[in-house]
Amino acid sequence: MAPLHRYLVSFVLLVCLRNGSVGILATKVGVRITNGFEDLSDINVQCKSGDDDLGPHLLGFQEFFEFNFEPNFQGTTLFFCRFWWGNESHYYDIYDHKRDGGRCSNHCWWWVKPDGPCLLNQKVGVYEVCEKWNPCQQGSERHRLRL
Repeated sequence: MAPLHRYLVSFVLLVCLRNGSVGILATKVGVRITNGFEDLSDINVQCKSGDDDLGPHLLGFQEFFEFNFEPNFQGTTLFFCRFWWGNESHYYDIYDHKRDGGRCSNHCWWWVKPDGPCLLNQKVGVYEVCEKWNPCQQGSERHRLRL
């Protein structure tokens, strides 16, 4: 086998095996955000990445907004969302590949409550991995300039 051909085959194998879901054989990730405000309040949500603005959505109780994407080759995919209702506004990194690439595989389903979102534990079917809102009102430092 010629040296160049050997390197090409090695590169393709590396890309296919890298992190299981990123690269040439990338699988789509589905993110679902459901309004879990038990007082039946409507919430507004707007999600963005460095490349996409998914626009604002108004969700009534138990209504959801869903989007799909393929994680980037570098494994740095980030979608962040702003949530607002009444006089409150919060941000959360709804998909961060470094955090979520292994824990929610191809379905990241969130139940949003006033104190933060809860991720669905797919093994038991319960929203039990609860998170707090981003500490910075303008979202995390990585995307502060993108808002």
